[in-house]
Amino acid sequence: MTTLSRRGFLKAGLGGAGAWMLPAPPLLAQSEFPDSPRLGRVVSGQVAVRAQPDYDSPEVGQLYDDAVVPWLAEVAGSYRWSVNQRWVETEGGYVWASRLQPVLNLPNIPVSSLRETSLGPGMWAEVTVPYVDLSLDNPPARSPYLRQAAHPRLYYSQVVWIDQVQSEGESVQYRVNERYGYGDLLLAEASAFRPLTDDELAPISPDVEEKRVIVDLLRQTLSCFEGRSEVYYCRISSGAKFDAEGNPVDKWSTPLGPHPIWRKLISTHMSGGSTATGYDLPGVAWTSLFSGDGVAIHSTFWHNNFGEPMSHGCVNARPEDAKWVFRWSRPHVPYDPGDGTVEMPGGTIVEVVEG
Repeated sequence: MTTLSRRGFLKAGLGGAGAWMLPAPPLLAQSEFPDSPRLGRVVSGQVAVRAQPDYDSPEVGQLYDDAVVPWLAEVAGSYRWSVNQRWVETEGGYVWASRLQPVLNLPNIPVSSLRETSLGPGMWAEVTVPYVDLSLDNPPARSPYLRQAAHPRLYYSQVVWIDQVQSEGESVQYRVNERYGYGDLLLAEASAFRPLTDDELAPISPDVEEKRVIVDLLRQTLSCFEGRSEVYYCRISSGAKFDAEGNPVDKWSTPLGPHPIWRKLISTHMSGGSTATGYDLPGVAWTSLFSGDGVAIHSTFWHNNFGEPMSHGCVNARPEDAKWVFRWSRPHVPYDPGDGTVEMPGGTIVEVVEG
């Protein structure tokens, strides 16, 4: 199987997998997540909890990768060197909002059978809990993220293809089979997934002929226009200008100019870059490719820092924003097969500008 990547997506082989086998981690019961209507998941290795919503406020605690905390309120504060001044009030203090993925804990009743599709029995499903642990059904692991992660997981808002329902006693698991992954078959607790419906994939304003998307790199925003009327607006994160060490990285810039959307996928596996600065991400949802070298508008679950350049060239968007653009723009992609390509001159134009 091949991997569809961003910005010269990495079409890596399966070398290095060896005989490594992914152990089956204990599944976290959904009731173990905090009992709160809104939650936040830590998306970076370690974050400070501060007494007040201020970078210079005393540190009163720390949270680590994948910690899930009640999201009590979002407030304005002060954070150095960033346009984002939003903070989240938690039970233990304040955390800079960019470090927390907004999540919910909405477990589902598992289905007992799958619909028939052109891809065989299966369904598209969205993760609706903060995260769900994974085990491997066909070792050894092939994907870099599986070989490197201490606790392989899928996260809130990720969308994947489910091709089997496996039951043993009261336990029900779904098998995740990524069409554009490395060939790994993954098992996860079925209650973590909500089946997508045909209705939520229905096109928005299908009768409107004149549509265009404007991505503003200076303001880090995306706007959708029908004729001269702006019908949608959101913040985004385009290509990063500097790497983790502060070095300029022109190769990550989002390409300027008008580009037609030429392919759309409900979900795909994205990977690329080097060992030090690369990425390997399964279940990237609502992907709208608009550049020949793999640049796309897509859902993002690994940061909440929209308004700042963060990507390797793509246009990162909140899941709800990427989904709206996916449904509104052309070409329309139906549930089955969930993947569509249009010949040139292509679909809706994405115009990337600088101010």
